Amino acid sequence: MDQNVLGLAGKPALVIGGGFGMGRASALLLARAGANVALADLIEERAQAVKKEVEAHGVRALALTGDVTDKAAAERIVAEAVKFHGSLEVLINMVGLATWNELMDTDEDAWEQQMLINLRHHLYIGRAAARQMIKQGGGGRMAFVASVSGIYGAPFHGAYGAAKAGLMSLTRTMANEWGPHNIRVNAVAPDVISTPRHPGNMNREQALDEGVLLGRMGQPEEIAGALVFFVSDLASFVTGQTLIVDGGVHAAFPHFSGIRAALQRSKQG
Repeated sequence: MDQNVLGLAGKPALVIGGGFGMGRASALLLARAGANVALADLIEERAQAVKKEVEAHGVRALALTGDVTDKAAAERIVAEAVKFHGSLEVLINMVGLATWNELMDTDEDAWEQQMLINLRHHLYIGRAAARQMIKQGGGGRMAFVASVSGIYGAPFHGAYGAAKAGLMSLTRTMANEWGPHNIRVNAVAPDVISTPRHPGNMNREQALDEGVLLGRMGQPEEIAGALVFFVSDLASFVTGQTLIVDGGVHAAFPHFSGIRAALQRSKQG
């Protein structure tokens, strides 16, 4: 059996937002696949804790700290990862944060902050990584975390939804412009995922009523699986795509819950 079926053994990787949740899960999955992992987080203690977990898989790891919404800090983090590895071939970035407010109550500062944290910094990171990948030759792989809020309407978090829609467009543009350098760029759009920020509190009945066909919230490891697939050799001819990972919500019949309730009532009657 090919033990390196993902083609990631020994690859130099950088995970932005790697200190918890989907980022931690992605860093650990890359390590299990044999990649050497630099990981960045806002909080040093989180980054250092995940670094130790990564090293336990027998690979090299580096913990970095910084605010990637700052252009200089974002470029520094990429440069430090390159210095540690000697090169860079894999980038995963899931930094983002939703705030909730009606559009009528969203002021310009709040709107710009959502654009920065959910869209603009991906340009800072992606461009710095692409420059390195082009310089060293051989190509590279990038995967970003978008959201289904950029696919549907996003009531009460419209700025977040607009930014995530922009990220999916940016992903396609990066794929177009950097594809000739053998750089692949893709995104994953999650829905209901249980993370430290959004702990799972949806039971099966609630999940089904929300149109989640699998009847539960997703786990960080399930998003990490999609991200690592995109940066693996298994996706060697895939670029410019956004994969929806939502437990079936996007496939659900829009009136599913109403029909289901009506069927239950008819059985009871």
